[in-house]
Order: sequence, then C-alpha cells, then structure tokens
Amino acid sequence: MSDAPSAVPRSNAVVVVLAFAGIVVSLMQTLVIPIVPELPRLLDAPASDTAWAVTATLLAAAVATPVVGRLGDMFGKRRMLLISGVMLIVGSVVCALADSLLPMIIGRALQGLASGVIPLGISIMRDELPAERLASATALMSASLGIGGALGLPAAALIADNFSWHVLFWTSAALGAVAIGLVTVFVPESKVRTGGRFDLVGALGMAAGLVCLLLAISKGADWGWGSGTTIGLFLAAVVILLAWGFFELRTDQPLVDLRTTARRQVLVTNLASIAVGFAMFAMSLVIPQLLQLPAQTGYGLGKSMLAAGLVMAPSGLVMMATAPISAAVSKARGPKATLMIGALIVAAGYGLNIVLMSEVWHFVLVSCVIGAGIGFTYGSMPALIMGAVPASETAAANSLNTLMRSIGTSSASAIAGVILAQLTTDFGGYALPSENGFKAVLAVGAGAALLAFAVASFIPRQRVAGDGTLVAEGATESAEAAAKS
Repeated sequence: MSDAPSAVPRSNAVVVVLAFAGIVVSLMQTLVIPIVPELPRLLDAPASDTAWAVTATLLAAAVATPVVGRLGDMFGKRRMLLISGVMLIVGSVVCALADSLLPMIIGRALQGLASGVIPLGISIMRDELPAERLASATALMSASLGIGGALGLPAAALIADNFSWHVLFWTSAALGAVAIGLVTVFVPESKVRTGGRFDLVGALGMAAGLVCLLLAISKGADWGWGSGTTIGLFLAAVVILLAWGFFELRTDQPLVDLRTTARRQVLVTNLASIAVGFAMFAMSLVIPQLLQLPAQTGYGLGKSMLAAGLVMAPSGLVMMATAPISAAVSKARGPKATLMIGALIVAAGYGLNIVLMSEVWHFVLVSCVIGAGIGFTYGSMPALIMGAVPASETAAANSLNTLMRSIGTSSASAIAGVILAQLTTDFGGYALPSENGFKAVLAVGAGAALLAFAVASFIPRQRVAGDGTLVAEGATESAEAAAKS
C-alpha cells in the first residue's frame, strides 16, 4: 500500500507523455499541408512528382504500423516506440535539409515509419495503468491522432507564413526529440511479451499487398481509375493479400493472427474503423477549402490558411475534452454504445454543415460537433479491440485497427477528389469545385458515419464480468481473461 500515493502521479505521467508522443506524430503528418501547393516550386519538380512527398508517408505508415506493433509485442513496446521516435527525428532532419525531391521523399517515408506510436502507446497503457485509469487514458491516446491534426494546421500555417519552410521540419525534429526524452524518463518497459520469431515472409507479403492497394487508391485519380496501372495494382493487391492470408493461417507464428482478427468483435470493429476513418478525413478535406476559396465564388469565405487552421483548432480541444466522457459512457453502457453514439454525432455534424456553410462560426460549430463524435468513436475502438485479444497481442491488434482507419482516410481522399473534380464551376477561366460538389462530399461523409453506426450494431452484446469489466457475450475464455487483464 505504501506505493499507492506514488502510483497515481506515475500513471499520470505515463498518460501525458504517451499522449504527447501521439500528438507529435499526428502533427508531423499535418505540418506539410500548408506547403503542398508550393512544393513544385520549392523542389523544382512537377506537381505529379511532388505529390509523392505525401504518398510516401502514407505508404510507409501503412507498412510500418502493423510490423512495429508485432515487434513491440515480441521485443518490447517502449523499445519500438523509441525506435519509431528516432525514425521521426531522422526523417524530419532529412526533410529540413532537403532542397530537391528525392531527399524529401526519403525523409517523408522515414517520418511515416513513426506512425506506430499511437497503437504502441495504447498497448503500453494496457500493460502499465491501473484498470480504473485505462479507459480514459486509451481514449485520449486514440484521439491524439485527430487532436494533433487539428492543432497542427494553424501552427504549420503560422510557421510557413513567417519562416522558411525548412523550419516546419526542424520543428518536427525538435518535438520528436522532446517526446523521446520524456518517454525515456517516464515510461517503463512492459514485461508482457509474446516472444517467438518474426514472420519476415508475412511482413513482406503484407507490405507488398498494402502498397499495391494504397498506391492504387491514392494515385488512381492521377493515373486514371480505368488505366491499366490502376486496375493492375488493385488486382495485384487482391491476389497478394489472399496469398498472404493463406500463408498466415498456416504459419506457426504469424505477423497477424487472422484467427484472432476474425473474432466477431475484432472484425466488426475494424470494419467500422474504415468507415470512421473515412468520415473523419472528409471534414479535413472540405472545410479548409471552403474557408479559403474566394468570396466572389458565392460560397467561399476568402480566408487564409492560418484562419482556416484556427477554425479547425477547437475540434482538437473538443476531442481531448470528450475522451473522459467517452470512457464514462463505455464504462456505463459498453464501448459498442460509445462507438455508435459517436458515429451518429459525426453524421449530425456533416448534416449541419450541408445547411450551415456561409459564416465562419458555422464551420467552427460543425468542426466541434464532428470532433466530439470522432472523440467518442476513437475512444471506443481500443476498448473493443483489447476486450477481445490477449494482452500479449495488444500492440499488433491495435496497430491493425489503426491501419484500418488509415485505409478509410485514404479512400476518403480519393473519393472526395473524384467528386470535386467532376462537380466544378468556372471562375475566371479556372475550374473550381462547385458548392454542390462540396455538399456531395459532406453527404458522403455523413453516409460513411451512418455506415459505421450500422456496422457497429453487429458488434456482440457485452455483459459485465465479475470484476466489472465488459466482455463480449460468447467470448472464449482466453478473450475474457484478456478483457480482465
């Protein structure tokens, strides 16, 4: 009992440090947004090539997240979190020193390798925090992806407007160094390990399949959705991932335990995560554009990138504020209910935006409503995943869930791009996305949130176990034990 008073501040420090690390990683992804239109001039390269500065991060993150999660379960989650932080710093420094396209792409890919920090942080929390703190802490950690994105946009715009663009990446490197230092001091290494050998063949197969899939999704609009390259990549992704799944089911120590992943609670949560990721990113695509389009269009507000970022920033604070509320609802009604409530809130936010899009305060209100919904959904998903997998597989399972959200956001970008490219209006000889185009994207975002609600309804009902934890009805003994751990 003598350790109890010191345990609370120690737990608080772990939560704060891990959430900060998650926010730093999401900031890294956001910091480049203000300079994307300027990259062709800054790097002396065509826009079709500079787009790889974004695509490289996406592909690296998709490959690294599940691999790092598995390595964390095997060799130590804190160790892999620190390695991910080093990748962030190295990638940021490479970008900060870059004056041409190739080093920028390399640096952005290295930054993408750090994307496993958030699922690793959630898994560390499961191993280290007392049961009563876990729900709110993991909700905050999961929401840090959205928090960092919302707060990072105005900060990035401010830096880009007043300093050299290289300062953006020096800032990312400095924040990464602070995060590594704090993790080293305050976060203990988990003793929960799976051991065994690393499934290299499975990792290579999954990487090849994901790269084909996400490359087709992210570049399909540029190459043409009916082009041989795009269709070939989609077909290759299907063939490779099917072969990968066949191999994973037959190997003794797979990279991803597909049998665990196929459990109803895990499978349905991951499917809902794709829809939630789609719904979250649609807001980030539409609101900044509407705010920045010229007022002469009749629907744009003519604001600067900085102003647009400041409009979006409160949504990050709302996500942070809703984390404990999300945890309380999950405790009272179960994380399934929290996920479904969050999805409905997101859908309501998009519905509001379709009718309220003529004043700045309209967008502040909408982004806060959607942010609250995202806070609920992101807070519930780790609880659903951890309630159905053994503690020794937590990092890998959470990493796969994070990957599902990333596939949703990538799909949102592609589909929104197609809609906005098709529904245009002429403005001084230039084709700009029309008001109806934006409303169509908002309607699709609302539809994705409602789809997440419908999918989440198939998550098994949960009963209260003897220790007060929520366990899926029909769960295996191992899963129930995992929920109690």
